[in-house]
Amino acid sequence: MLEIVKQKIRESEQTAITYHDYIETVLYYPNKGYYMKEQRKIGKQGDFYTSANVSNILAKKFAHFFIQLVESGVVPAHIREVGGGSGKFAHDILQEWKKQSPQSFSELRYEIIEASPYHRALQKQILEKFVSVRQINSIDLTEDFIGITFSNELFDAFPVHVIEKQNNRLFEVYITLDETDQLSEALFPLQNQQIYTYLDKHNLFLHNGQRFEVPLFMGQYIKKLGERMKQGLLVTVDYGYTNREWMLPFHQQGSLRGYYKHSLVTNPLDYPGEMDITTHIHWDELLLEGIKNGFELIWHSKQHEFLLAAGVLQDLVDHKDPNPFSENNKQNRAIRSMILSESMSPFFDVVVQQKGLLIEIESYLDTTMVMR
Repeated sequence: MLEIVKQKIRESEQTAITYHDYIETVLYYPNKGYYMKEQRKIGKQGDFYTSANVSNILAKKFAHFFIQLVESGVVPAHIREVGGGSGKFAHDILQEWKKQSPQSFSELRYEIIEASPYHRALQKQILEKFVSVRQINSIDLTEDFIGITFSNELFDAFPVHVIEKQNNRLFEVYITLDETDQLSEALFPLQNQQIYTYLDKHNLFLHNGQRFEVPLFMGQYIKKLGERMKQGLLVTVDYGYTNREWMLPFHQQGSLRGYYKHSLVTNPLDYPGEMDITTHIHWDELLLEGIKNGFELIWHSKQHEFLLAAGVLQDLVDHKDPNPFSENNKQNRAIRSMILSESMSPFFDVVVQQKGLLIEIESYLDTTMVMR
């Protein structure tokens, strides 16, 4: 992968490539990119954990939420998951759905959009008993859709442009080769008009020395989601900041980083193709592009608040089992870990947007459980 990146740099007009092109290459290059090659990425033997792999609690509560929507006739039993990873989240949703609502489960169609051949193979293996599952390589291959589109930690893995302000001027950060032929950063005067448009759209002004990631690709992807969804819900679980939060002093260097063998890597140029690269997503951009493409915001909270509103406390088991490894004890520990402040949940947001519907969200979630 390092040689592929170097070749791209040498062949480029400026002998340098944008961070967007670098991230796209090292993560998604066919057979060589981090997500595209046969290598375990999630879990103990991988580089990072997701909330879906830590516990099945989140999947169970989303299954209950989706079942309510389907049984009340709000949407048909059609789920489209974007970026399904190992397939564990889909497995846990389907397992719970089959248990809780056999009738609607018999009508359920579940699609997974997944670019990685390795992850598609894992999904096929774990989901083989569910005949309702269909795998799709790209959103560009999907048809018009009515139902629920869901993603969990999708947008944080999208390529971004990186800009920086120095001496009252805006620059884009490029990747080039130094005198020893190693990857290094270089600043070029900002010329990308789309980035200027993005800053103007969100009324963003950088301070000298500030670095900022611009998620142009995320906006383009939301447009595709909007074009293909004729009616339904768009449910997003991810970590990110609002524009106001991005401008706080402790976010002045952006959020671009890597994870390698469960260790934080601050230099995204380390281990090309061997580590995950991620950024916090821009919630204001997601919501604004959603509005432009027909989506209306009906729910935005932290993940643990969603779990509380979805009734997770009702799943706590009252028992006196002395075995700490019993299923009851494991479930109780999992629930507590998902709602306590030291867990992963406070770092994640749950956003629900609707298109062509008129949903009273209070009918499906207990909004009194979310303290404002």
